[in-house]
Amino acid sequence: MAPVAPAAAPGALTYGGELTQGGWMRGKAPAGTTALALNGQPVQVAPDGAWFAAFDRDAGTIATLTATLANGRRITQPVPVSPRAWQIENINIPRKPGGATEAFMAIRQPELDRINAARALHTDAQGWRQQFVWPAKGRISGRFGSQRVYRGEPGAYHSGLDIATGTSGTPFVAPADGVVILAAEKPFTLEGNLLMLDHGMGLNSAFLHCSEILVKQGDHVRQGQVIGRIGMSGRATGPHLHWSIKWNDARLDPILFTGAMN
Repeated sequence: MAPVAPAAAPGALTYGGELTQGGWMRGKAPAGTTALALNGQPVQVAPDGAWFAAFDRDAGTIATLTATLANGRRITQPVPVSPRAWQIENINIPRKPGGATEAFMAIRQPELDRINAARALHTDAQGWRQQFVWPAKGRISGRFGSQRVYRGEPGAYHSGLDIATGTSGTPFVAPADGVVILAAEKPFTLEGNLLMLDHGMGLNSAFLHCSEILVKQGDHVRQGQVIGRIGMSGRATGPHLHWSIKWNDARLDPILFTGAMN
């Protein structure tokens, strides 16, 4: 994560970060701020005035940050959001028809409900303040935002980053401080053994296809702590760690939190 911009004049909104699609921003609210919003969506403000917000993969090129002060004054500031050139693969075949069967959804819906319930949990985790580290090192086999287009019809884009290690059992670590909000007791249909961490302020990470989960729900974990082992459970063609990050409903690019892998 890039450093936050230095404090400006009193009463100003200060922020910094990766101001691009799939990116994030961190800042300091003016003294006396009673509410903060990004494009009308509430942004939590810590007691010290610090806050975190982010931009979805398909965010527009201008966002609006608004602070409401105790005296009723409102400070509104436009935030430029740089567009990105996503990896798009055009496929000259029609998209496969079909949809989920009732039998599949009878299994899948409870899994989705658990994931959504986990993301709705709010903890006192402070990982959102940290520079994230890579949970594992390996070959990046799938990039965030990449997408296939079937004869002009877009497929779903890749919502995370895939790190391939070649073998199952490789340990991975927490990229930032967090609280475990979901630790699957058995494999989910698609995600396999799923582990989710809340980093605070609506920011969370998910780790898919684990061969083993080494923490349990409610555990507080520290950045760099081993929390699981990479595998190929669920829908996976080989051992890899699928790492995804969300802020509320916005899907984010993990590499914008860590920088390039050394």
